[in-house]
Amino acid sequence: MTTTPVTQPARVTPASAALGFLTSGVVAASLTALVVGVVLERVPLILSGLCAPVVYGLLYLLAGAPRRAREAAIPPATALAVIESLEAVGGESGDVPVRFVLTVAPDDAPAYRVETRQDINLVDLPDYRPGGVLVVQYPTQRPWRVRIVKRPTPEWEERAAGARIDSVPGPALVRDPSPTRAPCLVVLLGLVCGAAAVLMPFRADLSDAGSAEPSAAPPSVSSTTSSTVVSSSSGTVTLGPGQSFLDEGELGRAVDGLTGDGGSHDALTVVVQERLLTVVFAPTGSRAPGFDPRSLPAARVPALVEEATGTLGVRTARTWQVVVDGVGGSVRIRVLVSGSEGTASLEADGDGHVVRRTRAG
Repeated sequence: MTTTPVTQPARVTPASAALGFLTSGVVAASLTALVVGVVLERVPLILSGLCAPVVYGLLYLLAGAPRRAREAAIPPATALAVIESLEAVGGESGDVPVRFVLTVAPDDAPAYRVETRQDINLVDLPDYRPGGVLVVQYPTQRPWRVRIVKRPTPEWEERAAGARIDSVPGPALVRDPSPTRAPCLVVLLGLVCGAAAVLMPFRADLSDAGSAEPSAAPPSVSSTTSSTVVSSSSGTVTLGPGQSFLDEGELGRAVDGLTGDGGSHDALTVVVQERLLTVVFAPTGSRAPGFDPRSLPAARVPALVEEATGTLGVRTARTWQVVVDGVGGSVRIRVLVSGSEGTASLEADGDGHVVRRTRAG
């Protein structure tokens, strides 16, 4: 059998650039609306900032529904494939996630190499070996979405039993060629435009609020190791070099320092990074959904970050961030980890118990 590797280079199209611009604009506008709403104590603006990403996500899903329906109406293609390599990547139940590298040999197209991941029952795992021939299926328009057929028809099972497939030279793999990232300049322009679209109509109100608001908050406290800044709308704690909010007790002390006067300090969001803690307080007397930041399970945060950075497919984490909010009526903790493999996330409840994990890629 003559095999020809299939290469599909990534590309940037006007559609992907426009999508990147629009997405970054919505993100910047929603965050700016949230901050401006808190500063000006305008609940509708706060709610707009919270709802805009949700509405945008729903519109994005609806826009892609016709394409997904057309692709679902086309029967999947069936072909033979040979296992180049396989590796179990975890699992604590009867089904083990296994990463396969396959050479797929369609009847009417050149063979190609692809990587796929599929859950295999522990009992059936010995049946899969390098060099073994399998029956696979994939959407005709998306040949990289290969799935192993565990119970093929007798005809395909007979073909697989007597087939011999030559390997496609590696290590190049067929991947999704769809443009997923817009140029950095387009994303930056979208962020600037989104923030400006919210700031410009309220620039006079923001200027008046900055000049007329009395300094009711305690002054900034600075030291050689950390600094704390508190106002009526927000509070931040910045640690010095060599310190981290993952250090034992550091996060709890910082939260207590922002709410240590004994008053009511309901928060809209709490964001924790390596050396920066930011708390956005709910406006006094508003009905905005908030929570007491002192209820945050600070002692559980280092363990959640360690789990997210070590078990969700990000081998070398470049950045991590913990976001806490109470928008749905209950406290939700999200840990976001980014690296060269992509972005992974972990979600926990208000007691720090993990309820959802999303692997990178």
